[in-house]
Amino acid sequence: AGIPFELGIIRNHYVGRTFIEPSDQIRHLGVKLKHNANRGELEGKIVVLVDDSIVRGTTSVKIVDMVRQAGAKEVHLRIASPPTTDPCYYGVDTPEKDKLLASNMTIAEMATYIGADSLDFVSIDGLYRAVCDADRNEDAPQFCDACFTGEYPTALTDNEQSDTPAQISFLNEIRPPSMKANRK
Repeated sequence: AGIPFELGIIRNHYVGRTFIEPSDQIRHLGVKLKHNANRGELEGKIVVLVDDSIVRGTTSVKIVDMVRQAGAKEVHLRIASPPTTDPCYYGVDTPEKDKLLASNMTIAEMATYIGADSLDFVSIDGLYRAVCDADRNEDAPQFCDACFTGEYPTALTDNEQSDTPAQISFLNEIRPPSMKANRK
């Protein structure tokens, strides 16, 4: 694209993943300790930041503000995944759906909330083409993409008792028929 690449943000590799921290206060502190703006590279420039995802938006808000404080003329944000609209119940600690930024806002609203001049995401088919050289197979997706599509590979059985899933109980679905519980 002919856009110069510069190290405008210095990352402290000794601070862990901030999005999995249990409280907002710890997440905000983690972002502050983890990233430092390089004013010499950012001042007066149009900056394009790239991140892997946006979950709650905590990191994005802080980073965009930090880059602006360092004198960037414009800040554009590009995300290397589709918008995270649904929780992951398979091991990644994502919050309830109502705490996911993309489940409550349009992309334009997210850009305003974050403070970016523009925001864009990779499409779901773009993600599949990047990872496995094919579009998403609608009948049998090549990998779990439930956090982007809301289409879970197993039934959310807790939804039978409540609108808010607390855990997933899918063992019965993968057991051989002879071992399945007989429910009356």
